[in-house]
Amino acid sequence: MLPFEMKNIALNIVVNGERLRLKIPPNLRLIDLLRDELRLTGTKEGCGVGECGACTVVVDGEAVNACLVLAGQCEGKEVLTIEGLEKNGDLHPLQKAFIEHGAVHCGFCTPGMIMSAYALLQKNPRPGEEEIARYISGNLCRCTGYKQIIEAIQAAATK
Repeated sequence: MLPFEMKNIALNIVVNGERLRLKIPPNLRLIDLLRDELRLTGTKEGCGVGECGACTVVVDGEAVNACLVLAGQCEGKEVLTIEGLEKNGDLHPLQKAFIEHGAVHCGFCTPGMIMSAYALLQKNPRPGEEEIARYISGNLCRCTGYKQIIEAIQAAATK
């Protein structure tokens, strides 16, 4: 038993447009809140140290590695996950473009890659190939070699 007791903290957060009021342990990571508590399992944990980008989500418009962020750091913020892109059963143009351009192979990196691309397109709706490559450089893919991924992002940018 620990000599002290960690008390839960209050968290007010908006996840995929839904306002939530939660009590969480102060050491809970954002990825664990999303996957284990909220059952939003589209966000993947690959490395757990911010190297692979599989856990990328968008917090207040910025792409972040959910494995490196404590959930409590998101007090009052808006979090968007891959599940939040779909609207009324319709896939987001980025999701459609990834399918159409063969940018999904094993699929493990896909949610994080799409969320990084989403954050980029919110800042620059018409990025060039070099900017796209730079923006997704924190997302590792072992299957596609990035060509199809960049093509999919470019295609979504033109829609």
